[in-house]
Amino acid sequence: MTVDALIEATARILVKDGFDKASTNRIAEKAGVSVGSLYQYFPSKEALVAAVVQRHGEELMQVVRETLAEVAALPMEQAVRKLVLAAIEAHRIDPELHRVLAEQIPRTGGTEESALLGGETYALFRGYLDAHRDEFRTMNLGLATFVCVTSIEALTHTAVVHHADRLTDEAFGALVDETTRLIVRYLQ
Repeated sequence: MTVDALIEATARILVKDGFDKASTNRIAEKAGVSVGSLYQYFPSKEALVAAVVQRHGEELMQVVRETLAEVAALPMEQAVRKLVLAAIEAHRIDPELHRVLAEQIPRTGGTEESALLGGETYALFRGYLDAHRDEFRTMNLGLATFVCVTSIEALTHTAVVHHADRLTDEAFGALVDETTRLIVRYLQ
């Protein structure tokens, strides 16, 4: 419970005040524990931020894993549409925290954790492409995986994290349509 409280307190302080204003003293106070207790579990503020990155990444990956399992047997266009929707759903999990972490990861050493989670996404999507090779043109699957996953991630991240306040449901629907069209046409 203490670890959960510390991770949640770190996340809330990061969202409210950013990395520079987060301190172990403030985190401990917000979590309702002593600084000594904090240091029993985490050696530094950076370790706390890395734990927030890991937890948030796992929440996002759960959405991706579930969706890729659901679409394994679907034809390409249906699968891509569901994957784009899943990417939007994943980015809607605490988008302010997602934005802050995207900005802070290079400063915390969290890039390794992000690379592992990103690597899993690439591996899962490549598995889908490999199983559906007969639905698209002959291409380098590694490169195709990179282009598709990176495109979906960049478009959904930017829309949800940086423009959600200006995008209506209709605009999000159009984003799903256009992103799906982009990926499907690229693969065809």
